[in-house]
Amino acid sequence: MIKAALRSLLGRKMRLLMSTFAIVLGVAFVAGSLIFSDMLNRSFTAIFASSVGDVIVRPEGGASVDGTPSTLTVPSDLIPRLESVPGAARVDGNVSAVGVFVVSRENKLIGGNGAPGIAVSWSDAPAGHGLEGLSVVEGRAPEGDGEVALDVSAAEKAGYDVGDTIRVITSTDTPVLQPELVGLVDFADGGSLNGATLTVFDTDSAQRIFLGGQDAYTDVWVTAEGGTSQAELRDRVREELPGDLEAITGDDAADESGNMLLEAVSFITTFLLIFAGIALVVGAFLIANTFSILVAQRSRELALLRALGASQRQVTRSVLAEAAVVGALGSTLGLGLGILLALAIRAMFAQVGLDLSGQGIIFAPRTVIAGYTVGVLITMAAAWLPARRTARIAPVQALRDDVALPESSIHRRLVAGIVLLVVGAAALTAGLFLDVPRAGWLVGGGVLMIFLGVTAASPVLARPVLHLFGVLYSRVFGPVGNLAGQNARRNPRRTTATASALMIGLALATTMAILGSSAKASVDRIIEDNFVGDYVVGNVVGQGFSPAIGDQMAQVDGVQTVVRQRYAPVEVEGDDTYVAAVDRRDLAGLLDLTMAEGSRDDLVDGAVLVSEEYAADHGVTVGDELEMDTPAGTDRYPVVGEYEENPLIGAGVVTTLPTLAAAGYPESDNQLIIDTDGSPGVHERLDAVVADLPVVSVKDQAEFASEQREPIDQLVLMIYALLGLALVIAVLGIVNTLALSVIERTRELGLLRAIGISRRQLRRMIGLESVVIAVLGAVLGLLLGLCFGVVLMYALRDEGLEVISVPGVQLVVFLVLSIVIGFLAAVFPARRAARLDVLRAIAAE
Repeated sequence: MIKAALRSLLGRKMRLLMSTFAIVLGVAFVAGSLIFSDMLNRSFTAIFASSVGDVIVRPEGGASVDGTPSTLTVPSDLIPRLESVPGAARVDGNVSAVGVFVVSRENKLIGGNGAPGIAVSWSDAPAGHGLEGLSVVEGRAPEGDGEVALDVSAAEKAGYDVGDTIRVITSTDTPVLQPELVGLVDFADGGSLNGATLTVFDTDSAQRIFLGGQDAYTDVWVTAEGGTSQAELRDRVREELPGDLEAITGDDAADESGNMLLEAVSFITTFLLIFAGIALVVGAFLIANTFSILVAQRSRELALLRALGASQRQVTRSVLAEAAVVGALGSTLGLGLGILLALAIRAMFAQVGLDLSGQGIIFAPRTVIAGYTVGVLITMAAAWLPARRTARIAPVQALRDDVALPESSIHRRLVAGIVLLVVGAAALTAGLFLDVPRAGWLVGGGVLMIFLGVTAASPVLARPVLHLFGVLYSRVFGPVGNLAGQNARRNPRRTTATASALMIGLALATTMAILGSSAKASVDRIIEDNFVGDYVVGNVVGQGFSPAIGDQMAQVDGVQTVVRQRYAPVEVEGDDTYVAAVDRRDLAGLLDLTMAEGSRDDLVDGAVLVSEEYAADHGVTVGDELEMDTPAGTDRYPVVGEYEENPLIGAGVVTTLPTLAAAGYPESDNQLIIDTDGSPGVHERLDAVVADLPVVSVKDQAEFASEQREPIDQLVLMIYALLGLALVIAVLGIVNTLALSVIERTRELGLLRAIGISRRQLRRMIGLESVVIAVLGAVLGLLLGLCFGVVLMYALRDEGLEVISVPGVQLVVFLVLSIVIGFLAAVFPARRAARLDVLRAIAAE
């Protein structure tokens, strides 16, 4: 039986090739996601291994919860004491800072879109375990005031060569620097900065610029002598440290930084694997439909095997053997395509700042195992039902020209579909509206069950649509249209299964269209209702900028008020969140903060206000104390008031500017609100202040709203690009179904040609059948997408997305594109049908 199955498979090479399309693309997405994830992990672990010493001495806490260096320092007089520690080969002080960006010759910001701009002091100290740290690859290291070195990638992107005068932006009191580029640096032992930029100063200059001239360091490296382990040296160093400093091994520091960053970007892998799952689900529909057609076409062959003594189990096994071969072939091709897809994903994320161009391809064993496991298992699972159904057909019945599908099977599918719809809707509702564990899994499972339920019930649900198309086709296209309508209705299971693949892609695209449109409409309403002042000044990459900019803008003619806002990542009661800081005088001024409990005047240094939503979610009331972990340590801050929600305060906890500074956070602004007297030309004068600072922008209400909509558009477009793979699989499904249908109906098509139907009419008939499938999938997808989108937006109404906007024009475009897709998908099958030799087609069995 296995030998017969393999011979049958090899005897139908075109069908074999076409049936592998879906699994190739599905496995490619899984493999590409895993390869990209491994590249991401390797690039981070390599860079962190080369950027730590054997032992790191730093202020206890040392950094904020997102890894940003604090303003706390290690005094320089500690260096001699550490040099005398047994096992210490050398001790080197380091200065580091973030928010330091390189500006290109064309006044464009280099990096910054998610990747940080990092500044460090030059040191030739070796990294941990004797690895070579930062090394000069061209020119020399900076040696004095007005000199810097850049990483090779940043210099190349900015168009700078050694000897050029470059422009560097900082978030300190000196916002613009124009040093000479004296060298290019890189990490000799591998690793990629992943889109970040590295600017290197000499130690004295770094202390003057970033530490206000303090004779101190951000951290200190202690290098171990040969034969001394990192742990041994750490323990000895700890004995020399005061209570506000800590010592950790370089390995621990690398793991800490790597885990923190990998956790921050872990959503990328999850995000990609979700779309891989979508592609596989859509692919499973195509594979199941393909095998349904294949085994139906071979019903005579399988019946003959039954008549010769083969059991139902043997027939099923023979079909599954074919599926295993197809799955293995598709998985092999998919793994190869996955490499190309990983490169495409790398290029896509490079556009938003995550540049892995310096990291090579990582093809780990888990990728191969996952690819073959997913590909073979899904193919065999998708082929099992058609194989089982065909094996149940009695030999005498299967030897007939046409094998009818029992109506009871359709009715059972309808009942099963309704059950799946009800269970899926319940799971979706629970995940969106109830406080339950693993809500995301409930939502995903609910959506999948709804898709499966609609697919199972669609042979019955689609009857009115198929009947409508039959009547419409008959009246518009005459006999050819009538034939096309009858062909679509003849096997509703096959028609709707093919349409279901397109339905999934369009349903998700419609959901995202509604989500994106509603998010933008909500942003517009919030800004329109709450925008105060005349202009907003912000950092285009979401990081801090120099407080000197606010000082300069306060001096601009026509400016009346400048409100500073700062945000800091803080761990509050064990949860990571952001705390906002403002000048307490602005709460009663331009911000006009409305209090629900307590008074704005009660906010003093060392105290906090909380929003009503934060108070309700965390059970906080006025008079309580919040425990906050900051770079300066853990402290308790009294809650002195509760304020009503205010979109201009982008955090649930508010404190004063001095409180944030005392906690060890840099004194850099994140946003300025500018109020003017309305005199003409103020916008131009404000723009002039930041003309040399491409990292900072000045926007009025309309420009600010447009800026807030831009990341939403980028996210939606990225999701569309990923959903495009599912739509490609769906289109291939239509092509595959029609092509196999043409093979199955060879004799029928030959008879139609013999009684006078022209090749053009035959092509039109196949095209009309394809349009039925595409429009049916589009209608089901649009309806499901509308339901998902509206329900999702309703569930998110408490998150500030209060406006539900359905983009009608965009949905009409989806429908029109589906009709176009239907026509295009029919081109190849229709041409094949039109080229059939009439006599051979009539003689075909």
